[in-house]
Amino acid sequence: MKSVQAVHIDELVHVAEGTHSERDTIIQDSWRRCLSEHKLDPAVLREAYILPSERFRPHRDAMEEFLRTARFGLEALYRRVAGLGYVLLLTDAKGVTVDFIGDQALDNHLRSAGLYLGADWNEERAGTCGVGTCIATGDALTVHQTDHFDATHIPLTCTAAPIFDSRGQLAAVLDISALHSPPSKDSQYIALEFVKGYAHRIENANLMNSFRREWILKLSASPEFADVDPEYILALDSQGRIIGFNHKAQMRLAQEAGIDWRDSLLLIGQPFTNLFDCDLNTLPSFVHSRPAEERTIRLKNSELALFAQAMLPPVAVPARSPNASETPIPDPLKSFAGADPALRVLLSRAAKLVNTRMSLLIFGETGTGKEYLAKALHRASVRADKPFIAVNCAALPETLIESELFGYEGGSFTGANSKGKRGLIAEADGGTLFLDEIGDMPPAAQTRLLRVLAEHEVTPIGRTKPIPIDVRVIAATHRNLLDRVKTGQFRDDLYFRLSAAVLNVPPLRHRADLDWLVEKLLNERNEREHNQYFLTAPARSVFRAHSWPGNIRELINCIEYAVAVCTDRIIRFSDLPEYLQQPGALNPWPRTPPAVMPEEAEQLRAALEHHNWKITAVARELHVHRSTVYRKVQHFGIRDPHS
Repeated sequence: MKSVQAVHIDELVHVAEGTHSERDTIIQDSWRRCLSEHKLDPAVLREAYILPSERFRPHRDAMEEFLRTARFGLEALYRRVAGLGYVLLLTDAKGVTVDFIGDQALDNHLRSAGLYLGADWNEERAGTCGVGTCIATGDALTVHQTDHFDATHIPLTCTAAPIFDSRGQLAAVLDISALHSPPSKDSQYIALEFVKGYAHRIENANLMNSFRREWILKLSASPEFADVDPEYILALDSQGRIIGFNHKAQMRLAQEAGIDWRDSLLLIGQPFTNLFDCDLNTLPSFVHSRPAEERTIRLKNSELALFAQAMLPPVAVPARSPNASETPIPDPLKSFAGADPALRVLLSRAAKLVNTRMSLLIFGETGTGKEYLAKALHRASVRADKPFIAVNCAALPETLIESELFGYEGGSFTGANSKGKRGLIAEADGGTLFLDEIGDMPPAAQTRLLRVLAEHEVTPIGRTKPIPIDVRVIAATHRNLLDRVKTGQFRDDLYFRLSAAVLNVPPLRHRADLDWLVEKLLNERNEREHNQYFLTAPARSVFRAHSWPGNIRELINCIEYAVAVCTDRIIRFSDLPEYLQQPGALNPWPRTPPAVMPEEAEQLRAALEHHNWKITAVARELHVHRSTVYRKVQHFGIRDPHS
């Protein structure tokens, strides 16, 4: 009895010789290409090929901007099929997997099968397969089990759909695959519809993001869907020339112009009036405010009537002249955060304070980066070439804190150095003194520190004449100092001296720039070691789900551990600390904000008020997507007082 592989090889040879087959035509054509053009031997079993990290990184980097849009589509689709054994792949136009989502428990099996990050599914290498054959034909299809050319892939079922860019060129392939499936190919019909639908959505989102400042014309054969889910989308410049389209519009317009859709670049730059029975002045009448039934437009040649919605380009806002209230954020402060709206507002405020003499008070949970922010403030100031002296008030014994901070004269007390000692405050002269955990400073030291702040002078122990100093004081604490003032544990006059300006650093679980921070930490490690470490999608999903009670300090420890234990410089789910791999361990800390977060909420509110509560304007200024701003507004419960 022949093996499955032998039967498969026989069928391949017979199809190549022209024997009739029940296989889909697209599969038979691919088999012939594999034999005649790609010169693949069906008797050779080829293991899935995963690109090494140094070759994979350029593929991923080239897709970075597109991936930010596509990732939302992948996650939305995976939610529809989670638990059904599917894995999602997103490849570039060359067939290299640049993103994927799958069951973490099957990580090793998925990698072995090539359903993994960095896998190369080009038809020339892998033979007939979902991704490779989709790239070769430009069509959505299912390659089910024995449809595959290489017998290694016979257990798989792969359904793929192309994603085209705004000029009609192949940009990516969305694939949904499974290690095991029912024998019937019809079982993948729903998978095919899903993948085509989400490829269309990703394509539309990418087009809309690419032409935010141009005319967008949405068209549908049905008035009910013209506004919410149009088949065709065009981007037009101010002269009414076509500058972009989605794939369905590409196919429709190519047919209208009498050309092959693969030659649709000829359509770019064409006045849309050449194809539509409409002039440019009519476009404003297609806005959403009019009923869809009244917004019809016809194609010239076919006379097909479509229902239209026009999205007008935003009105250009004249740039305001620079003034004192628009201080640019210095580079040292920019390095503190990514695209987090609240932190961008905080850093804008901090930028105005870098060169003042007033004291700063930084609030934040342990590990949120308070000292890092203090150092950034110092590096951004005119004091950057002077000392930055950090003191952990909680770590110094109460009996030594005064002598450490203020210094002492020789022989001033038992055990004192005969030559005396210059205190840390004096060491910081001309620069910045950072007092971490100021809430734990003993009362006696608080009194003496108050004099330093008030008189700009320090008196070492055993000395009667004070020493003048020029020092900027930045204090930090994770405690509620006002509560400690009320209980008498902290001097109220010192609190008001220190809190001339207050910066509230949010915990990591409230930040919207976790991915940026992870990449920053990995890149710093890569530069130190001259290596390239990558984080897989399952591991990244764990990072996003975890509430990080230890904040950035915990994140750094986690990355250091994962880098130490990973292989091939790829950080997988299994490389994370064990407590992150345990069910139910991802949220030991509440992700919801505390009942009152006046400082952080106020920062975002200030940005909204500055732009008259226009979310789009705030997002544009902060260089983030509108959804990020909406999420933060809901997160803090901020409400527009005018609505």
